Amino acid sequence: MKKKKSGLGTSLLMAALFLGVAAYFGVQAFHYLDDPLGVTLAYRYEVEHTLDLTGFVVREERVLPDEGGGLLRVQRAEGERVAAGGVVASVYADQASLDRQAEIDSLESRVEQLQYAQDLALAAETTRKLDAQITQNLLEYRRFLAADRLYDAESTALELRALVLKRDYSDAGNGDIAAQLQELGARLLELRSQAEGSVRRVTAPEAGLYSAEVDGFETVLTPDNLEGLTPSALSALAADPAATSRTGKLVLGDEWYYAAVLSAEDALALQSLQAESGGALTLRFTKGVDRDLPVTLESVGPRENGRVAAVFRGTSYLRELTLLRQQRAQIVTGTISGIRVPRESLRAERAYLDENGKVVSEERTGVYCLVGREARFKPVEVIHSGESFVLVEPAPDLNPEVERDAKRIIRPGEQVVVSARGLFDGKVLQ
Repeated sequence: MKKKKSGLGTSLLMAALFLGVAAYFGVQAFHYLDDPLGVTLAYRYEVEHTLDLTGFVVREERVLPDEGGGLLRVQRAEGERVAAGGVVASVYADQASLDRQAEIDSLESRVEQLQYAQDLALAAETTRKLDAQITQNLLEYRRFLAADRLYDAESTALELRALVLKRDYSDAGNGDIAAQLQELGARLLELRSQAEGSVRRVTAPEAGLYSAEVDGFETVLTPDNLEGLTPSALSALAADPAATSRTGKLVLGDEWYYAAVLSAEDALALQSLQAESGGALTLRFTKGVDRDLPVTLESVGPRENGRVAAVFRGTSYLRELTLLRQQRAQIVTGTISGIRVPRESLRAERAYLDENGKVVSEERTGVYCLVGREARFKPVEVIHSGESFVLVEPAPDLNPEVERDAKRIIRPGEQVVVSARGLFDGKVLQ
């Protein structure tokens, strides 16, 4: 009987011990979940103020004549500069003529590669140079593919093929190269003789940038008719159905314009901003161009129902704008720089312990920062409010020359307390 009583007492003691440990961990888990400590990093951040616009890109353009029947082969890249009299495209009588020209191009490329190998005598240094160029082109080809820049990737692939063939010919003897050149020359002479009369060349009547896109606005939206433009006239613009050409067009000069409708108050503000900045504004298209464009506010048209048509003028990056017409854009009107912290970390009052150890509070905007293991209140001034964050600067009444104030100045890189209960200045959090 005594053994049974002893065994029962041990079981009860173990059960009590288990319940005590479970209760302890349960309380700790409750406190952790009920009062989680969340911190984040404060950092310097810049916010831009922009004005949204919708308008038209305007250029001086000349539509090239449509050459009628035949197979058109464009020989210029988009945005490529063409001299007066330069060949823009070729028109072939039939598919056989086009195929013949493709063979001529291929043979001319091979001739150029063989001549390169023959003229340089294929020294060891030349071979090393070719190897380096091939490696560089391979890296560029991979980079263009990763960026989905397929046109650039195709051009790089053609250059890479030519370099590889040159490197391959470096192992051939000079006698073998001379025989190949003689054979290729005879074949080229034969093909060129057959091609006579089966192809017409389209040349540029004047110098300009080539563009394959003809949208019908080339004749109705020109720099000359931007003066005195009204919002209603800009909204009523329609493409000219007669302005078509499969050959493309030339973009002339070095200037371009962007015409958009905005409120008269915004236009006045932009004029003041331009005067303050020395005549330069920043225009940013929402798509098509991945850079900021310097522009000037050229003119503001007559007012209609509180709105005006504004014309901005640019003189750079025209070759990147040849495909743009009706575009959304932004004008950068200003920037604000401050220390970014989450909105929920902002406190409307400072809590601290008085001489009696009681928590008291005072009205003061600021954030708690984790300094060592303690929460320290740092007064701030909100200079910008975003959707989920605010930009702050140290409170203006803090003097960095005073040691007590210097410790209360918030700086980039500090750990800001986002969530914690019962916060007060000096509370140990870890």
